[in-house]
Amino acid sequence: MKKMFSLAAMFAVLSYAAPASADVTINGEVGFRLRDDFGNTTSAANVKASTEDQYLQYRVRLKPSADLGEGFFLKALFQDETVAGGWRGLGTTGATANNTEQYSIAASQFYFGHGDESSHWVLGRIPLGSLDNPILDLTLYAIPGTGPQGSKLYPVDTPISTNHFDRLLGFNYGTKIGDGELNAVIVNFDNISTTTADKGLFNDGYGFTANYKASIGDLTIVPQAYFTLTHLADGRAPYTFGSQAFIPAGKSKISLSGFYSANKTTGSDYSGYIFRVKGESGPVLAWVDYNSTTDNAGKTDYTNTFVWAQYVIKVQQSNKGTFSLQPTIRYRASSAKNAAGTADNSLFRTELYATVSF
Repeated sequence: MKKMFSLAAMFAVLSYAAPASADVTINGEVGFRLRDDFGNTTSAANVKASTEDQYLQYRVRLKPSADLGEGFFLKALFQDETVAGGWRGLGTTGATANNTEQYSIAASQFYFGHGDESSHWVLGRIPLGSLDNPILDLTLYAIPGTGPQGSKLYPVDTPISTNHFDRLLGFNYGTKIGDGELNAVIVNFDNISTTTADKGLFNDGYGFTANYKASIGDLTIVPQAYFTLTHLADGRAPYTFGSQAFIPAGKSKISLSGFYSANKTTGSDYSGYIFRVKGESGPVLAWVDYNSTTDNAGKTDYTNTFVWAQYVIKVQQSNKGTFSLQPTIRYRASSAKNAAGTADNSLFRTELYATVSF
C-alpha cells in the first residue's frame, strides 16, 4: 500500500506543477468483489467431480492522464498484475493469514499520442476494449489452453481482458476514410527470437489487426481482421476475420459479433469460430457467446457456451465520483470430444461488486 500512496502523491504533485507544465488529472477506482464458484466436470470415462469456492477480492486502479496541448496526450493505468484482472484476495499468491499480504501496484498501460478531427495515432501499451470484442480471445485461445496463460482458459472466458489485462504493446493509427473510420494496430507479442536460426531481427512475435467502422442508417458495422506477421511464442501463426454490428433499439443497444480463426503450422492445425449476442438496457447488461473449434492435429472438437449477466445499482453519483453495486452471474459450459469420448466441464459464478470511482 505504501507504493500505491507514493504513486498517488507523485501524481498529485505533478498536477500542481508550474503553469507551463502539462495539465495532469487523476481518476481511478477502488473495488471489492465477493465471488462464489461452482464447478462440475465429467471425464470421457464418465467420472464426475465438483468443486466449490468463495473469494473476497479487492482491486485498486489509478488512471493518470496529461493533456500536452495541441492534440498531444499521455495516459496510463496503474494496478496490481500479480493475479488475473488485478483482483486480489488473501492467500491469492501463497498461504498467508491475518491480512499480512502486501498489495503491489505497477504500470499496466502507458501510452502517448495525438488526435484531431481527422486522425489519431497512439504508441505504447495500449488498451484494447476486448471485453466488448472477442477477436483476440478467439485468436489466442481457439483451442483451450493454447495461449500463454495456461490450460484453464477458454475463448469465451474473456482471457484478453481478464488475464492479459486488456492491453498490448503496439502502435495504433486511425483516420477517416469516406464516411467511416479505419483503425490499424501493429502489435509486438514477444521478443524471444535471438539467433539467425530463428531468421533474425524480424522473427519475434508480431501481429497486425485492422477494422473499419461505418454506418448504414442506424446500423453500425465494423468488419475486422487479424494476421500474424511472424509467429506467436508457441510457433503458431493464426489469422482471424469477421465483423461486429451495433443496432440501436430505442434506449437499448444490441450488438452482434462473429469471427473465424484458423492456423496451420508445424504440429498445429485447427479452425474455429465464435458468435456473440449482446444487449444493454439501462442498468442491465448481458451477452451469450458460442464457440466451436476443430483441432485437426489433436483430433478433438471443442465447444463452449458462455453467459454473462449483470445489473448496476448506482448508490451515489455526482460530478465528484460514483459508488455502485453490481450483482453479476457468469456461466460457462464446455466439452471436448475425441476418440476417447466426451469430457464436459462447467463453471457457474455469482459475483457482487462494490466499486467507488473517482
